[in-house]
Formats: sequence, structure tokens, C-alpha cells
Amino acid sequence: MGIKKDNPVWKLLHDLASKKGISEITINGENQVFIEKDGEFIGLNVSLSLAEIFSFARNVAEINNQVFDDKTPIFDGILPDGSRINIIAKPFVKSGIAVTIRKYLLKNYSLTHAPNLYHFDPRWLPFFRSLVTARMNVIISGGTGVGKTTLMNMLISEIPVGERLITIEDTLELNVNRKNYVALETSSDSDITISDLVRNSLRMKPDRVFIGEVRGPEAFDLMQAMNTGHEGSMSTIHANSALEALTRLETLYMMSGYNFLTPVVRSHISTGIDFIIQISRDMSGKRFISEVIEIGGMEGETILFSPIFEREGGELKFTGIPPSNLARLTAYSEIESDFFE
Repeated sequence: MGIKKDNPVWKLLHDLASKKGISEITINGENQVFIEKDGEFIGLNVSLSLAEIFSFARNVAEINNQVFDDKTPIFDGILPDGSRINIIAKPFVKSGIAVTIRKYLLKNYSLTHAPNLYHFDPRWLPFFRSLVTARMNVIISGGTGVGKTTLMNMLISEIPVGERLITIEDTLELNVNRKNYVALETSSDSDITISDLVRNSLRMKPDRVFIGEVRGPEAFDLMQAMNTGHEGSMSTIHANSALEALTRLETLYMMSGYNFLTPVVRSHISTGIDFIIQISRDMSGKRFISEVIEIGGMEGETILFSPIFEREGGELKFTGIPPSNLARLTAYSEIESDFFE
């Protein structure tokens, strides 16, 4: 089944594809179309009937080898250009149907673009590069649409070509440009989960493992990977602060079904993760790195951490506390032992 090009929704998406800066397209019902551009939603003067939107939804489901009908009125999938799409319909939507499209923006950003995109002083760039070259386990935390996946793509681009990478996602968004690389993706018509794919990936001889987003019991499997020799692995997580990311990881870890005591879970997390990078967005839509913390083991039942960078006066500033892993960072990167002085 291909695209029904005569459908007005497809025609709209084709027209919008040439417009720069659009990150989201939402259809809230009949004649209710909005785009997000530069962090602001803008209404479009577009006429779409419910019949046309439902026809488009069924067509997208068919393209994804799924079903969208009265019995299955909720659908997640991807469009041919790689954009993510969510559709939900009556009886759960008062307006009849709602469509949300997260645009896939193919941007081959390298880490050198990070200071401009995340608004920090370029002098801190070698530190972020050192996290990759020194094989630190990193969690990138933040809300929806702040650029977590983009930053992870940037960090992945710094990995030496000779390493073997495995990525695990429910919708492919990571853009890895190398040959010795396998992308694993869950399927809507299978009972295989992200956790299953993470466990299988460890049998595939990866140097590093990347989970597009940890949002369930795969948190346990990610910690297993990070604690069993797959140093330099990464994932993203939804959280509003670095400390909230730790709490959320603990909660997701518990979803694995194993009856671990809380101190055991926290110990596993504290030894698995080296750094958490928090990305935020202000009211104007500007995205920025707001904090970086280093995880430093346990004291009693509490995970210890040190704030390395914090946002102050609109700038990302060094807190005065150098990383405890500084010797390792300097040994495997371009930064010197006096980098933070």
C-alpha cells in the first residue's frame, strides 16, 4: 500500500516539507491545523474534513503494516520521510481525531555545532568531547522536543570509527554514519520489547550500546550493559532535572519485575552512570544545556553526585568542582589536567 497522493493531508505535508524550521505539525480536528516553528505554534488557514483526516490515518496505518479503525483508534508510526506520527480518535477525542507529527529533520550536526544549538561557551566543548573519548556512560535528560536525540547523535559522531555500535529504538531517530553498526527497532506486531532487544544486543559483541529513550523496564537492562564492560554507552530520559532523572531511572528499574531492595537498585545505577547532561528550554523556545552532574557512588542508601556545570545568569558555568574522573578524561582526550582551573 502506497501513499494516496490525492488526499489533502498528504498534499499539505508535501507543501510543508519545503518550509524550514517546522518541528511539529498537529491536526486537532476538522479545519484545525497548527505548526510549531521556533518553539511557537502557528495556526494555518487550511480546510480539512474529518473524512479526509480519517482516510489519511488509515492510509498511514497501512503503510506501517498496522490497523487504524474503531477497535484500534490509537496509532504510533512513522511517515515515509522518517517523521514520527501519533493518531488518536473517537471515543477518546472530543473533536473526532487528533494527529501529531514530530518532523524528522535530517541534520548532520557534529559536536562542534553544540555551543550554538545549546547556548554554552565553546571553551567547554572539549569536556563534552572527552565524555565520548574517555568512554563515560552518559544519560541525556530533558523534556519533550528539547533536543536530547540531537545531542546524542552529536556525541555518537565523535566515537572512533573502529568501534562496533548497537542502537535500540522504538522509532529509528539516531543517525549513525558508519559501517560496523546495527540498528534494532521494536515492531508493533511483535511481543518483542526494548528490554528484549537490549538483552539480545549484549550477545552481538557491541563496544557501546545506545537506547534512544529509556521509558520502562529496559532501564534495568541498560544498567546491566553499563555495568558489564560496555563503557561509553548512552541513553536519553524524560525528566525536568538531573536529580529527577535519577529518581525516574530508579522507578523504571523497579518495573523490571525483579524484587531488588532500593539500596541495591541505587548502587547499580550509581556504578553504571558516570554523567547526566540536562537539557532545558525557556519560554521563547530556546534550548540550552542547563546542568551537568557527575555520579559519584553511594553513601549509605544515597547516590552521591557532584554538579560540574550549572546555568547561572543565562550562561553555563563551571561550579568549581572538577570531575572525580578528571584523570581518565585527560588521559583519553584533548583536555589537560588544568582544564578547569
